[in-house]
Amino acid sequence: MTPRHLAGHRLVAQGLVGPPRSEDPAEIARAFAASQGQDLPGVLSSLVLRSGGSIDPVLAAFDEGRIVRGYPMRGTVFAVAADTLAWLTELCVAGPLRAAIARRGQLGLDEAQVDRGREVLERVAAPHSGPGGRGTLRAELRRAWEEAGLAWEGGRGYHLLAELISMGDACYGPWREGETAVVHAPTWLPAGTDLEGAFNGDRTAAAAELARRYFTSRGPAGERDLAWFSKLPLGLLREALPQVEAELESGFADADGRLHTTAEAARGGDGERLFWRPGLREEYQALEKEAMKELLLPGFDELVLGSRDRLYLMDEARHDAITPGNNGVFRRTALRRGEVVGTWARKGSGARRRLDLTALRPVSEAQRKRFERLFAAFPAVG
Repeated sequence: MTPRHLAGHRLVAQGLVGPPRSEDPAEIARAFAASQGQDLPGVLSSLVLRSGGSIDPVLAAFDEGRIVRGYPMRGTVFAVAADTLAWLTELCVAGPLRAAIARRGQLGLDEAQVDRGREVLERVAAPHSGPGGRGTLRAELRRAWEEAGLAWEGGRGYHLLAELISMGDACYGPWREGETAVVHAPTWLPAGTDLEGAFNGDRTAAAAELARRYFTSRGPAGERDLAWFSKLPLGLLREALPQVEAELESGFADADGRLHTTAEAARGGDGERLFWRPGLREEYQALEKEAMKELLLPGFDELVLGSRDRLYLMDEARHDAITPGNNGVFRRTALRRGEVVGTWARKGSGARRRLDLTALRPVSEAQRKRFERLFAAFPAVG
């Protein structure tokens, strides 16, 4: 049995149940600090599901420079509010960036080539990164780099671009021809939003802001969840947390995921102190029935990937089914009663498009029909 009430609280906290925290996708991106975004169609859908609108406002937020994608931490692409990317990257990127630099030799890259790639990127992308700019497609950047003698094949181009994004030279910006175009980050991002501008260079204050956003968007969660998410040292996080504890509630979860003030009252729990946004318990009590209904999520959604232990939603067998081969690819999930009951995909196109639901738990015909209605309304680009 999974702790379905913990899942229910997180469904409410993430705005997947009840009224959205905001109808502005950029505000949702800011509230979450960072949403895993290597599956671009998936993260667009995730932002829509939490803002209660359609795909168009999400694409507009990218076009207007209010949401971007970058590599702020874990060597992974995330969708981030534009006023957050620079300081969050400076705060969290050190380890992944060291690993990327260490890998240059395997790819035949050196410091001179990285510097040359930066110069060409700025020359090509900066003129299209001002107000109303449409950015540079990766194919256009590839041609410019190859003309400058920088090889793209063998993973070199993608590695070089990711490294320059991690260094703050570029990011992914406006929606263009089915992708988010590359922009020159110092031109595209709001001025004064780096670590110095936003926090006077204070890493502890920045970590406290990250903790506030993490716990209010993904709580109930513990400090180890935050450390896993950010890869920041626990020492720094423990120094930062007191700065925002007054803005949070805390307690302990029992074996079913219900929240209690003391560890003694949380029978069967693991005794870990959890943090969440004020009023969440009361919100969940009012929305518990809705939180147990069917839900379709895209792959790589933060409900599944936002905490260190995904088994609050499923058992090991179902986890293996959503990550076949444990190769870092996450299938789309179907939820009911606060747990994963299947994976899903689209079959066909146009009027013939249909839901392909693979049940991992028994799904009745009535439940399947509800999943089909959710599929018909699912927000997707294209």
